[in-house]
Amino acid sequence: QGLLGEALVEDGKLAEGIKVLALACKQAPEELDLLFTLGDAYFEAGKAGEAQKCYQQVLDLDPGQEEAWVSLGLVHFSQERIEQAEECYQKALQLEPDSVFALNSLGDACFAQGDNKRALETFQKVIDLEPKDPQAHYNLAEMYYDTGDLVAAENACRKALKLDAGFAFAYLTLGNICLDMDQNSEALQCFKEFLVLERSPGSKDIRTEVAAVVEGLEAEL
Repeated sequence: QGLLGEALVEDGKLAEGIKVLALACKQAPEELDLLFTLGDAYFEAGKAGEAQKCYQQVLDLDPGQEEAWVSLGLVHFSQERIEQAEECYQKALQLEPDSVFALNSLGDACFAQGDNKRALETFQKVIDLEPKDPQAHYNLAEMYYDTGDLVAAENACRKALKLDAGFAFAYLTLGNICLDMDQNSEALQCFKEFLVLERSPGSKDIRTEVAAVVEGLEAEL
């Protein structure tokens, strides 16, 4: 049942997948992988409270699960509980100091709290540890973009896409950068790439917004 639930989730059938996974977890309540997968499915479906319960169950069974601490932190972060999120990331890093997953997430938390220096240092540490990690380059791009450094943002974004050509949100950010730099034709192509690549149920609203921008750019060009 766990494999079936996971397959349904991967196929975009979140509601069906969650039902199957929840039943599987009832039958095997101490199966950490099942709990983790169910938590991820709930989180993707926008059910933060249910996701939090699943990750907490994992940690109640095994407090040494570093990825569960990060995932629990991501739930807090999504609900704008940034300090609680950082606490979770720090616990993960106590277990695994070189966790790229935890460091990328910690960098986001630092940036959200206005600590740009620490965020930059954290993202740079990820790149030092794993130069080919596209997420760290993307995080840098987001940070540079938000602070108005368009050239640095563009460079970091292109590095992320060079490492992962299917990184949907990197195309979205690059499109926004190009738009701000009056490179409308390239912005249009980036937004179209985003719409092709990003299909998760949780991105419905942003897809609608981007589709409207695409329509406007096509009319203008």
